[in-house]
Amino acid sequence: MHTTQKHLSISDISDDILILKDGGGALVLQVSAVNFGLLSDREQVAIIGSFAQMLNSLSFSIQIVVISERLNITSYLETLDKAQKAQENPLLSEMIIEYKQFIQSTIKENEVLDKKFYIVIPLFSLELGLTASKVSLEQKIKTVLLPRRDQIIRQLNRVGLKATQLPRQKLVEVFYDIYNGQTIEKPVAQPIKPQDLTVKLKNPQEALKQQPTFTTPTQKPEEQKPVVPQPEVPFVTQGTKTHPFVVEELSE
Repeated sequence: MHTTQKHLSISDISDDILILKDGGGALVLQVSAVNFGLLSDREQVAIIGSFAQMLNSLSFSIQIVVISERLNITSYLETLDKAQKAQENPLLSEMIIEYKQFIQSTIKENEVLDKKFYIVIPLFSLELGLTASKVSLEQKIKTVLLPRRDQIIRQLNRVGLKATQLPRQKLVEVFYDIYNGQTIEKPVAQPIKPQDLTVKLKNPQEALKQQPTFTTPTQKPEEQKPVVPQPEVPFVTQGTKTHPFVVEELSE
């Protein structure tokens, strides 16, 4: 029985580096994104220039990979259900239900995609030459790829992008998602507590009781009224001769 592993060009993952069956290797970086459309024209030109400078400075090949997958919000909808059941305020509970229906209709009518960006730094077997053993091959691949990784990360930082090397577990998850087309849903670790969702509204009557009161000799205690703060009226002064915009009427 043939397995998927036989159709892959990857033989092993050593120290977060892909070891290929043909004697080469590869290193994968995950890169953050920037909303290019929200930037000003000056910022867009600066990013394009920095990215072009990065590409021109490379003496080795790279591969840019963009993975698009349909956004799965199953766990998020379950969180909303728990929040709605734990909510004691009926008004807020109704708002959570309406919000959940809005999210469901948005996902149903529009195709919401989650995009992830990767840079692959390959190392071909022709660049490595002959090696005595597998250990020496892995060490040679690491010696060549790590400086290239550091150069790419530095150049991307100038563009304003953050790049991190994918560890072994993340690499396995990425290739699993590519060949299976499914996203592993992780359950919510922390349960929602009802007291965390309770909204405490202040009573206006209690706020009035806390305001200071004043008494006069002719008032009884039950006739005391709360002091209502009045808006401050700005104090206007007449212009003087030293003011640059004062216009004086000349006497005949």
